[in-house]
Amino acid sequence: MASLTDHLADLVADVDAALLFSPTSSFYERFADDGGEVVVVAPDNDVDAETFVDLPLPFDNVKDRIRFGIEGAMDADLVSEGDEVACVASVFDGGSDAVVRVTVDEEIRTGIYDLFANSRAEPSVIRDVFEVAIELGQKGQKGKPVGALFVVGDAGKVMNKSRPLSYNPFEKSHVHVGDPIVNVMLKEFSRLDGAFVVSDSGKIVSAYRYLEPAAEGVDIPKGLGARHMSGAAITRDTNSTAIVLSESDGLVRAFKAGELVLEIDPEEY
Repeated sequence: MASLTDHLADLVADVDAALLFSPTSSFYERFADDGGEVVVVAPDNDVDAETFVDLPLPFDNVKDRIRFGIEGAMDADLVSEGDEVACVASVFDGGSDAVVRVTVDEEIRTGIYDLFANSRAEPSVIRDVFEVAIELGQKGQKGKPVGALFVVGDAGKVMNKSRPLSYNPFEKSHVHVGDPIVNVMLKEFSRLDGAFVVSDSGKIVSAYRYLEPAAEGVDIPKGLGARHMSGAAITRDTNSTAIVLSESDGLVRAFKAGELVLEIDPEEY
């Protein structure tokens, strides 16, 4: 077993930080007493860690969980490009049972952490809307590319800064994004003009909204059109997040506070 022991020792040798994903108190204390840089990544700081990164969503996929945690640590300036980090996580349900060594790279910083962790709406709502946009980008509408605009959070102000283009099919309903049947409805309605408005809790407030925010001073990348401009502008005038699927290039983009915070190819997500 000496070779296995040596391999495990090499795996964690000279790391710049250890990222512990949802550790128990006793497990955390073993690392905290060691004197190295220890970052706890979890939904809550139950172990009273000095250095903590919020994990607002559960991730069944360990790779996604680790990437998300590293991006959060990067956003908090706890790790930086070129750092070697040892990520200690749970693959099964019996506690911390896996160690993964990762070299921190700027490509990990996609903007997804900021989108999920720092938006007004519930992180699970942002995720559900984001995944609808991703699936639309991958499959289109009956095989054809489609554009869509979802405005999530601060729905009251968003409604006040927009007007209906047509009858609102969700006016008297109480349906929420994330329900498989509702997601199918969203994809079907996306072929028509206007934005979807979604509340902080995920209730679909309206479809077919024409957004009317002031666009002066909003700066978006060259080549993006009216859908992106209105999405960016509404997030500057309200505390909402806009998730936009481009019909022309197929990319999913997100805007907060009038700024582009994420750009992803659905085929690579």
